[in-house]
Amino acid sequence: MLWILQLKTLLRDLILPPSGPLLLALLGLVLLKRRAVLARLCLIAGVGSLWLLSTPIISDAITRLVERYPPLDFQQTANAQAIVILGGGGQRVLAPEYGGTAADPFLLERLSYGAYLAHRTGLPVLVTGQAVEARAMHDTLQRNFGLEARWTDSDAYDTFQNAHNAARLLKADGVQRIVLVTRATHMWRSVQEFTAAGLEIVPAPVGMLAKRDFGLLRCVPNPDALSRSRAAIYEMLGEPVRLVLSASHLRRQ
Repeated sequence: MLWILQLKTLLRDLILPPSGPLLLALLGLVLLKRRAVLARLCLIAGVGSLWLLSTPIISDAITRLVERYPPLDFQQTANAQAIVILGGGGQRVLAPEYGGTAADPFLLERLSYGAYLAHRTGLPVLVTGQAVEARAMHDTLQRNFGLEARWTDSDAYDTFQNAHNAARLLKADGVQRIVLVTRATHMWRSVQEFTAAGLEIVPAPVGMLAKRDFGLLRCVPNPDALSRSRAAIYEMLGEPVRLVLSASHLRRQ
């Protein structure tokens, strides 16, 4: 399982920005003396796409394509039985200031919102991710928010496993309807996986795109815009892969 995860991560990092556009531009440099026209096209496409994907105006447009759910309506939580917080945001194996594991900013955003929902609704919490990540989620909830996760799934390496592992733990305790917390760009694919695992879902997206006024700075590249473009493109690629894997039954249920 570990080598599959590492291969998947390597391929993802090579295809997605900034690596993908940079490799395309590098190919252009390599071909410059042999295939001048093709080389220029690769350079323009690589550098140009990296510039565009790093601008807020483009990253916002791409993000809107994958954010399909509105903010949580608390009336929908009336019959929910648990809150599930997905990993995938990242973790620090050793955070010296805490003397242990800790969530990184992206994962912390999910945990913060999940804790807010738990305190407001009184629902128990399940966290799901791979081993170190799940420990960081559990510890951060306990240490930073005074919240003890009732269930911890530490064996999930992708959204498919998040869903099926969580469903197994929750159904054993009679839980059927959940509030699902994950990044807004990741919510559509997550809902499909958790629904396929037999759970009823109340989507609670976090990190949603806010309306922005147009200005010249929205055309200037910045790291945050590139990060959001990367996340949105990953979901655009991930959904067709999910459909193929689901239709072909290549994954074990």
